Amino acid sequence: MNDRAARQRPAAPNRPGTGSALPSKAEKRTAAKAAKARAAAAAKRRQVLTVAGAAAAVIAVIAVVVVLAVRSDDPATPTQSSVGAGSAASADTTAEATRPAFPPVPEGADPALSTKPAAKAGSGSVSKLEVTTLIEGNGAAAQSGQTITVNYVGVTFADGKEFDSSWRRSQPFSFPLGGGKVIKGWDQGLVGVKVGSRVQLDIPAALAYGDHPAGGAPGGTLRFIVDVLSVA
Repeated sequence: MNDRAARQRPAAPNRPGTGSALPSKAEKRTAAKAAKARAAAAAKRRQVLTVAGAAAAVIAVIAVVVVLAVRSDDPATPTQSSVGAGSAASADTTAEATRPAFPPVPEGADPALSTKPAAKAGSGSVSKLEVTTLIEGNGAAAQSGQTITVNYVGVTFADGKEFDSSWRRSQPFSFPLGGGKVIKGWDQGLVGVKVGSRVQLDIPAALAYGDHPAGGAPGGTLRFIVDVLSVA
């Protein structure tokens, strides 16, 4: 009877799910610890990879800087600055080569025209224009209406103090002769003077700037030494 009852007793139902037993609390805690450990390990690996990548980038930058430094020290490698400096030096050399020599002494003229003359004070009084030839040129004679190019030194007649000179500017002076663009002593005194000549002009105040000019011009009698370089 008992055996028959035991054989007819229904089996205990299975737990929900897969039919296996649910994990216990201890198993859950163990699984959670394992998952946390795996997450921590993964995070550490990512950190290591990030640091390694940054280090590799820094090393690459250092390598590039070293290469550039070596190339800049190599005289065979033109840098931007050296090319610019070379271009500037070349431009200066070209400008120097194309700049006309000073003074432009006429061909066949006395070599003394290459040197600035010494203008000294005069003596006595000057009542009219006086033209003294110091060096006789062999070129064409300057005519009124022509453009004349000269070098000159100007001093006050009384004390020989220099007040103007084309030599100081290293540039000859050109003007239309007889056109009223200069003082009368020049317009009159340089007519007929040959190219290649050096003349001394003693000019009274009436043919210069007057006795008491305004604007800082020298007054009284003036002395100029003028080299005639060309006429056109």
